[in-house]
Amino acid sequence: MSSSQSFLESPPHSQASGRRRRSRFTHKQLHQLAQSTPHSPLRCIAHIDLDAFYAQCEGVRLGIPPETPLAVQQWQGLIAVNYPARAFGITRFLPLSEAYEKCPELVCQHVATWKEGEDSWAYREGAAKDIATSKVCLDPYRTESRKILACIKDALPPAPIQRVEKASIDEVFLDLSAQIHAILLERYPELNGPPPYDDPTENLPMPPTTALDWATDALVDLDGAETEDDDPDWDDIATLIGSEIVRDIRAAVYAKLKYTCSGGISKNKMLAKLGSGHKKPNAQTVIRNRAVQQFLSGFKFTKIRNLGGKLGDEVVTRFATDSISDLLTVSLDHLKKALGDETGSWLHSTIRGEDYSEVNPRTQIKSMLSAKSFRPAINTFEQASRWLRIFVADIFSRCVEEGVLENKRRPRTINIHHRQGQQTRSKQVPIPGGKQLSEELLFDSAKNLMAQVVVDGRAWPCSNLSLSVGGFEEGVSGNMGIGGFLVRGTQARSLLESERERSHGEGEDDHERPPAKRRKVDTGGIKGFLVTKEESSKGENGDQEHDGLFEAREPIHDDDNDYYEDMNNFDEDTATGETNLSPAGQRSPLSTPLPKHQQSLDSYFCTRCKSDIPLTEQAEHEDFHYAKDLAKQLQEEERDSTARTSAPKAKATPQASGGGKGKRGRPVGGGGPAGSGKTGTGTEKGQRRLAFGKG
Repeated sequence: MSSSQSFLESPPHSQASGRRRRSRFTHKQLHQLAQSTPHSPLRCIAHIDLDAFYAQCEGVRLGIPPETPLAVQQWQGLIAVNYPARAFGITRFLPLSEAYEKCPELVCQHVATWKEGEDSWAYREGAAKDIATSKVCLDPYRTESRKILACIKDALPPAPIQRVEKASIDEVFLDLSAQIHAILLERYPELNGPPPYDDPTENLPMPPTTALDWATDALVDLDGAETEDDDPDWDDIATLIGSEIVRDIRAAVYAKLKYTCSGGISKNKMLAKLGSGHKKPNAQTVIRNRAVQQFLSGFKFTKIRNLGGKLGDEVVTRFATDSISDLLTVSLDHLKKALGDETGSWLHSTIRGEDYSEVNPRTQIKSMLSAKSFRPAINTFEQASRWLRIFVADIFSRCVEEGVLENKRRPRTINIHHRQGQQTRSKQVPIPGGKQLSEELLFDSAKNLMAQVVVDGRAWPCSNLSLSVGGFEEGVSGNMGIGGFLVRGTQARSLLESERERSHGEGEDDHERPPAKRRKVDTGGIKGFLVTKEESSKGENGDQEHDGLFEAREPIHDDDNDYYEDMNNFDEDTATGETNLSPAGQRSPLSTPLPKHQQSLDSYFCTRCKSDIPLTEQAEHEDFHYAKDLAKQLQEEERDSTARTSAPKAKATPQASGGGKGKRGRPVGGGGPAGSGKTGTGTEKGQRRLAFGKG
């Protein structure tokens, strides 16, 4: 049934109740949904969170039934507790003895550990007593996390529709917008058509559905101004489809890996994150757009990301409340005044459920750290080296996850942090880039850093030691060494012989020969302009190749153009009786017509070089000669200036002070005669000598 038919068949009471005939969403906003635009009002984000992840990992590994109380132990405390154990009042960080008092049937499994002097982690009996010689290892949980992430991705369409962000070892964000858009067009074909009047701001028709089946979802109650009697709009339909996708993903993870997880579905990451923890375990919560304020009113704003630390404490102190409902009554201006414009505006939007952060498909790891606090402290370099070996193995296993073996990503630096008493010191060196990253390479660098700490003095006793790598960069693949560009032996000889045959082969037609290489005029920068004429050399074809200065040319001044004419080698009469005139009517020596035996359709004859120059290079070639002559002129003026300043000063005479003639007939002295165009020593027309004060 089409949507237009359903509108016509709508019951009369819906019209009497003022039912909207058009959606409040537009065709443009529907298109934004396909692009996963963060500001789209139809956007749908999901957050999937594993239930008591470490405890589940141990339960699955050991084959313990899910209803059995289980906790994960680290030394003498608990770091993870499953939900059956929580029913007995057992919480994280509770001492082991108290946990057994609350639940004698509690199963406790110690985490895997790295042991001093060994190269691999393992689950060990009595590990809780080896705190001085062992270090916690989380590799088993990272391995399971990768399996779960792969399962989630397999349940989604491929990129670019798939947008998955790994937020931590046990939680992911999903942007389902593009996938939902495709499903909407499939389920509701009327949305495929163009907007009325081709205007994307036209409103969509209302959905043909008047009741939605949310299955087993935990549905948040609507805001006070909303009622369930109101027909759903397209944002409700999009959220419903998103909940179906998340339900299927959770089922796939459990069917394949036996892990349960909870989900949150809403319009942004903040609300989805809060929703996934709202009903645990193994459930999902849906926060519709019409239920945001109702949902947030029961929360403390310190539960929101970025408000649980110093900023949250500051807000609590300033406004004497930690409740979102109380803070909603504070005006925007008051928030800005108390917290600053940027922070105040952000807080004002956040407590109203606004968040436009994107789901980042790839969050790159910037650094990796492995550390150990020693009780008792260590006192020798040998002990430190054994721990560095463990740190390196721990870090390298994580580097493998980042694709270091495939040269996808690798760290650039390695750092050591050492604490002795109240003093903390750090050392850092770059990781050699010319070698494949390996445990031995990292271990050698770590030992060298530790040796530097020892040389500095006061290294023992050491109470804390850590190793980290950072500066991750994308690996370079497909590089070819210098040997790849060279040929040797038989291959080189065969290439040389074939080249000779092409150059000197008998009976070879002219059109089959490779064209002669055109000589590229390399000015070589300013140094090339100042090379002497004696350094010029002959070309292969007998043409003179000038790398130095050419014959001097005198300037011819015209009202509209300044250019140079060659005073040597100027042939007034050519074989054709034609002249090549410049725009001002003067003959240009750089483009003098050729004799008939030299003329070519694609070149011109340069009288300075006595050679043919391609027409396409004429302008550049003329600039080349101009630069040569200008350099020579500057060089001569510099020599004259040097000669004048180095000559002994003569006593002042009336003739000298009157502007007498010096070398080359140039006037010298304080001033030139009237009308001479000279204004002082070595100055030309239009120049002025600077007057320097005495003393």
